Amino acid sequence: MSELPTRAQARAKEVSAGPSIARHGRLKQRHPFRFLLGMLAAVLAVVGVSTASVAAYAVWDVASGLKQSVKLVDAKGKEVVPQVGAMNGAFNVLLAGSDSGGGNAAYGDRGEVLNDVTMLLHVSADHKTATVISFPRDMYVSIPSCPDPKGGSFDAMSRQKINNTLSYGGLACTVLTVQKLTGLDIPYAGVIEFDGVIEMSNAVGGVPVCVAGDINDPYTGLDVKAGQNTLEGSQALAFLRTRHGVGDGSDLGRISNQQVFLSSLVRTIKSSDTLSNPVKVYGLAKAATTNIELSESLNNVTTIASMAAALKNIDLNQMVFVQYPNHYDGDGVSPTTDAADALLTALKNDQPITLTGDTGVGSEADPNAPATGTPAGGTAATPPPATGTPGTPTSDAPTQSSSGAVDLPSDVHGQTANQYTCSKPFTD
Repeated sequence: MSELPTRAQARAKEVSAGPSIARHGRLKQRHPFRFLLGMLAAVLAVVGVSTASVAAYAVWDVASGLKQSVKLVDAKGKEVVPQVGAMNGAFNVLLAGSDSGGGNAAYGDRGEVLNDVTMLLHVSADHKTATVISFPRDMYVSIPSCPDPKGGSFDAMSRQKINNTLSYGGLACTVLTVQKLTGLDIPYAGVIEFDGVIEMSNAVGGVPVCVAGDINDPYTGLDVKAGQNTLEGSQALAFLRTRHGVGDGSDLGRISNQQVFLSSLVRTIKSSDTLSNPVKVYGLAKAATTNIELSESLNNVTTIASMAAALKNIDLNQMVFVQYPNHYDGDGVSPTTDAADALLTALKNDQPITLTGDTGVGSEADPNAPATGTPAGGTAATPPPATGTPGTPTSDAPTQSSSGAVDLPSDVHGQTANQYTCSKPFTD
């Protein structure tokens, strides 16, 4: 099975393929990329504060950097801090990131503004499960008619790679496309810059990741040795961006590699050390929110605090990172419809999901995982399956366990936040 094309090959092909998108013009975003990790971390960071009043103050303080605001005071001149409860019901937040570098000259001339990272955070109505879905950048989807930020609208397109949506019609177009694909309502969204990842990894004091072998990727500047590495700053960014250095060199490998980092980030944020340190909590939340371009619906103190309260008590085993079900299709991938339907139906029905497949081509189980952790690719009662790669759709049908959880087919990849995994170096 051949790997997905390189960025250069893909862009060369898109240019030679004709003006299916170019005829509408490539729109330059006011704040082009921001890496996806930020919004998830921003919400989880605030979750770490123990009491409602302190949590509300943390969000109030963090949000003050987003825009000018007027502080309310009581009759004695004391600042009034809002008391915020958990958001009612289920909610979805889309996080999009382009590869533009946000205009920072340190990243060179990045060219087009493509959302090479697209994730959807779904929290169930009972606030017992959270699912983060990663959409492969090279997945072919239909793009609906999207509003032109300069006025008017763009025509719908029946088949384009999903990472074109940000340059095609901005964040609104990415949201509309994912809504059409999933059938889920997405009222909240944000875009994150490269520099936001650096600031957030610094704020949390670094994220520990396991690497199964030395990785040296000249394309991103990543240079890590086998074993445990605590990544922050530019190395954290390089780790999340690397594609050539992990798995089979494809974006699918990069997704599972990112999930190694994200699961460790969640464990780090929810650890007693981080949660008991208000400086870290505030610093992480501020670093995220000041580097995120939020939708108007999300640019609100109460909304962020309510999301944080809803996420606070979700068990690590019930926070699932999953790759949107897909299979190879020409120079990209296409959705695997049956598996995707099983995933999305479970989310809509508030049923937890169980991953029966492996963690993906860019990661593997950590042989030194602590006894309290869950083996990658399975539960404590279920051994991890053999490592595999996406190919053609399988005939595995989703099943429902006695606990009410939906078992996804074995060709759907991902892991929980409680699974300890290692990044797998690139192999031909």
